[in-house]
Amino acid sequence: MSTDAKSLEHKFNRVELEAGDGTISGYASVFGAVDLGRDAVERGAFAKSLAARGAGGIRMLFQHNPDEVIGRWTAIRENARGLYVEGRISTEVAKGREVLALLRNGGLDGLSIGFRTVKAKKEARSGVRRILEADLWEISVVTFPMLPQARVTAVKAGRRPTAREFERWLVRDAGLTRSEARAVIARGFASLGRRRDGAAGEKGLAKTIREAARQLQPTRGTR
Repeated sequence: MSTDAKSLEHKFNRVELEAGDGTISGYASVFGAVDLGRDAVERGAFAKSLAARGAGGIRMLFQHNPDEVIGRWTAIRENARGLYVEGRISTEVAKGREVLALLRNGGLDGLSIGFRTVKAKKEARSGVRRILEADLWEISVVTFPMLPQARVTAVKAGRRPTAREFERWLVRDAGLTRSEARAVIARGFASLGRRRDGAAGEKGLAKTIREAARQLQPTRGTR
């Protein structure tokens, strides 16, 4: 990959972490968000690439350096918000230990995708380039974010999510208000139906909340 890596485009995204055993998760790309380079990745852009390579075919690097593999991605998938990733930083190598330490203390908090644009269109009025299809090669832990909305959301330590972590998920990804999220945490999903007028959207919200809970579950074993 060393030769091809020079021709890849990069899009930076930020991450939030908690101390753990090296298992991280977050968003490497947020769909529709215009970054500092006036680009926006659209939903479905990574579908073909992920189908062809899978998570195992996407490298986890430090600062896009192909000579510094720091771990592996165990899950990469698109959802309504963006490109969600889970992986494990290897503490068996020196660079992995360094990166993990910097993530824990806030010295690093960025993710960046390395890809080739396959299909895109530029909006004449806004000048924004909409990336419709991207060939994803690698996702790096980096210093500087280009797209502030995307973050690493957890460094897991074999534990269940805290109430605060689940509340953030419900507000950010399920579209609940903060008071609704707190009601769900305190009294269960049924309380949401009582707080809202009618229950027409209850099934869809329940599905989203279950997905949020599933993605927050701790990774077991080394994977």
